[in-house]
Amino acid sequence: MTKIAFCFPGQGSLETGMGQEIAETFPAAREVYRIGSEASGLDLEKLCFYTPLEEMVETEVQQPALVATSLAILAAMRERGLEPDVVVGHSVGEFAALAAAGSLDTGAAIGLVRERGLAMAEAARQRPGAMAAILGLADEEVEKLCRRIVGVWPANYNCPGQIVISGEHEAVEECCAEAESLGARRAVKLKVSGAFHSPLVARAADRLRPALERVRFTEPLAPFMSTVTAKVEPAQRVAALLIDQLTGPVRFTQAATELVRSGATTFVEVGPGNVLSGLVKRIDRSVKTMSVNTLDSLERAQEALAR
Repeated sequence: MTKIAFCFPGQGSLETGMGQEIAETFPAAREVYRIGSEASGLDLEKLCFYTPLEEMVETEVQQPALVATSLAILAAMRERGLEPDVVVGHSVGEFAALAAAGSLDTGAAIGLVRERGLAMAEAARQRPGAMAAILGLADEEVEKLCRRIVGVWPANYNCPGQIVISGEHEAVEECCAEAESLGARRAVKLKVSGAFHSPLVARAADRLRPALERVRFTEPLAPFMSTVTAKVEPAQRVAALLIDQLTGPVRFTQAATELVRSGATTFVEVGPGNVLSGLVKRIDRSVKTMSVNTLDSLERAQEALAR
C-alpha cells in the first residue's frame, strides 16, 4: 500500500491571496483563519488574502500566516477524506505538521508560531546576521567550509547540492566566495532578517521555551518525522526539539531520505507554493510528489490518493 507523507512548508513559501479560494469554499478552512487570528492577535484573513507579499516579509507576520494557510488547506483535505500516514515540516512547518498529527490543536499551533516569530525577530535585531544558499557544491564541502570559517554554520539541508548557510555577515560573505572558488554553481544571499538556525539566535530559544513548556503535546496520531533529528519522534521529545530547531540545522534531506527508506512513496505538500515538492524530487526521483494549495490541486490530489 502507498504510504503518504504530508509535508508542510517553511518561511519563504508565500503566495498572493494564499488560502483564499479554499477558505471561501470550505467553512472548516475559514474557521482555521478565525481560530488562528484569535490565537495570534493578527487578522490572518486580511494578511493571507489581501496583503501584498512585500508587506509580509517580517518573520513574526509571515510565520503565523504560513502555518494558518497550511492548516486551512489541511482542513479542506480532511473534508475530502485525505489523511497522512506520516507528517514532516520544514522549520516552522513542523508546527503545522504537529497540528496535522493531532499532537497540538490549531489555536495552540498558530499562537506558538506567532510567539516564535516575535522571538526570532527580536533575537535577529540583537545579533544581526545573514543567510545564503550554496548551490551545486557537495554537502560535505560546505560543511568543511563552515568548520573552517568562524561564525558561519549549515542551516538548511534542503536537498543534495543545496545547503543554506547562516551566520555573521562577513563570515557568510567569505563562505559564499570560498564556495564559488571551489566550484559552487551559485551562492545566493537570502532576503531574511537574521541568521536563523544558528547559535546567533539563541535568545529566541530562551524566549520561546516558557511558551512551549506550557503546552501539553499529545502522542501524534500519524508519526511525526523530525527535521532536527531525521527520526520519528514521540510527544515527550517535541518541546525540546522545537527549541533545538531554532539554533540547529533543518535536516530536510535526511528526513525525506529516511521517510523514503521507511516506505513513503507519495509526498503531498500542504500549503502555499511547491518548494518542498521540488526538493523531494531532487532527493529521490522515484517518489510521487504533489502540492495542494488550490481547489484544482485539491481535486487532483483526491483523484490520485483515492484508496
